[in-house]
Amino acid sequence: MPDIILQYEPWLRLGAFAAVLAGMASWEALAPRRQRAVSRWARWPSNLGIVVLNTALMRALVPVAAVGIAALGEERGWGLLNNMALPGWIGLLAAIVLLDLAIYLQHALFHAVPALWRLHRMHHADLDFDVTTGARFHPLEILISTGIKLGVVAAIGAPAVAVVMFEIVLNATAMFNHGNVGLPPALDRVLRWIVVTPDMHRVHHSVVPSETNSNFGFNLPWWDRLFGTYRAAPAAGHEGMTIGLDDFRDPSQLRLDRMLVQPFVGSPGPYPLDSRPSPMRRSALPNVNTEAGKLRR
Repeated sequence: MPDIILQYEPWLRLGAFAAVLAGMASWEALAPRRQRAVSRWARWPSNLGIVVLNTALMRALVPVAAVGIAALGEERGWGLLNNMALPGWIGLLAAIVLLDLAIYLQHALFHAVPALWRLHRMHHADLDFDVTTGARFHPLEILISTGIKLGVVAAIGAPAVAVVMFEIVLNATAMFNHGNVGLPPALDRVLRWIVVTPDMHRVHHSVVPSETNSNFGFNLPWWDRLFGTYRAAPAAGHEGMTIGLDDFRDPSQLRLDRMLVQPFVGSPGPYPLDSRPSPMRRSALPNVNTEAGKLRR
């Protein structure tokens, strides 16, 4: 099985991405959790365009993928797990859990450091929240994140097959928990002990800084509970909460060219690890703004 996963890695990645994207988009269309603030046509070209741009840039600038570093580490005995006598399946699970912890810590870091937050806030500047938001990241953030991931993979000695499995699962869960969908409350309460659910992660995209400071997990939900960053629900409720950032509420900011320059304009804004409320004009928030309201379906 590990050999098959490595042999067909590119097709497994592409197939999983396409299947989850199509499935979540269909679910959102049939049973949306929230009324859309902005139409898909105003957001999706740019959100999917950034995916294409990031993929092309990464192939050009970072030809050595994390799976390549993992394979080299296995060959040369790099890292923690490659120097421990563990059964194969335990090493596999340990690597996946440690990689997920690293993603959680990296996410918190991108919120805490002003320069990194400027890059990451493009992800939060989306005026709505759906499956495509899960892939909306600035190219510079992707580049820095890849460098961190390469170092983590080498340090923990993750098996190559664990890296492939983790990246496929993380990509799928990121699209799932950014979905504009809802689960029955009883099921959601159970699932959010196992995986980050859409209702859990949606809180993180609230315009309220103290809520943006919460629920950093993308895949496993344990780290937020362990480190005290878990918040069960937004104060305004999921139907009443406002998505996005105060500094980027003009719908023109949804264009791809505007998205790419967002890190270099405006004030740094409130960092999510500073949970003090900022002086916002709440009266203007419920309908995003007048212009965005015109784009609502």
